[in-house]
Amino acid sequence: MSLRRHRKAVFIGLGAATAIFAIAMNVSWLVITWSGGVRLVLGAILFLIIIGGVLLNTTFLVREVRRNEQHNNFINAVTHELKTPVASMRLYLETLKTRPVDEAKRQQFYDIMLADSERLLYTIEQVLRAGEATSGRKIEPVPVELPDVIEQSRAIACSRHHLPDTAVTFTNRLPGGAKGTVLGDPDELRTALLNLLDNAVKYSGPSEAHVVVELSAGEKEAFLVRVQDQGIGIPKDELKNVFERFHRIRNSATARVKGTGLGLFIVHSVAKRHKGRVYAESGGAGLGSTFTLQVPRAPRQA
Repeated sequence: MSLRRHRKAVFIGLGAATAIFAIAMNVSWLVITWSGGVRLVLGAILFLIIIGGVLLNTTFLVREVRRNEQHNNFINAVTHELKTPVASMRLYLETLKTRPVDEAKRQQFYDIMLADSERLLYTIEQVLRAGEATSGRKIEPVPVELPDVIEQSRAIACSRHHLPDTAVTFTNRLPGGAKGTVLGDPDELRTALLNLLDNAVKYSGPSEAHVVVELSAGEKEAFLVRVQDQGIGIPKDELKNVFERFHRIRNSATARVKGTGLGLFIVHSVAKRHKGRVYAESGGAGLGSTFTLQVPRAPRQA
């Protein structure tokens, strides 16, 4: 919020300065009695300054409108993601409290409430992670084995979405003897991979999800983790925007997918904090997507 206020103050200050300068130029126009050519030059400069100020102000207003729309969408999404599991858990608790339930049904209720609590915890963690990403907190890097983190993330994603192990496969394409060691925060790297896997599963379309994860060696002493799905794909004009905070693609194919618009923003922040990067590739609508997370290798002495 403070950053938004600072930006507003900057643009308001620029607008005020432009207005003051325009007034000063008008006063000078009346006072100065130079030749017509000089007045023409001054008038042209004044005109350009006013036009520039109008364009700058319009750009700022358009960005603010877009940002407010994204914030409203985020609030609606988070409200839904928080309210739904809470209402579900309350319903089952009231059922257990008000009527006798046999043991099998009771265990089923417990499993459903545990799943709802995990969904609730996941949403809260997403919001907290997004806050940490903008706080500037530095990580304390330790050696992390990427194959282990990927395998853990794969197992969690299959369990979370109730998928068979064959739905999400992992292939290690590192040359023999390579460990895939990086320096970083294992929790943050696991969170980034889980967000990529969650997105791949959620946007796989109505058919059964089939997600492929590959670990390979990249250029410039880096490892590449590719997460590929066969889902609804991404329009080419949206490939760079998907990592913005609160950004969600709005079309008929994504309308049924619930989310907060923070997952890929968190992935981008984690990659940046680990001195790496993440980028998306897609052939277009209906052709699936590939997200590549690039992380520098750990120095050999590590």
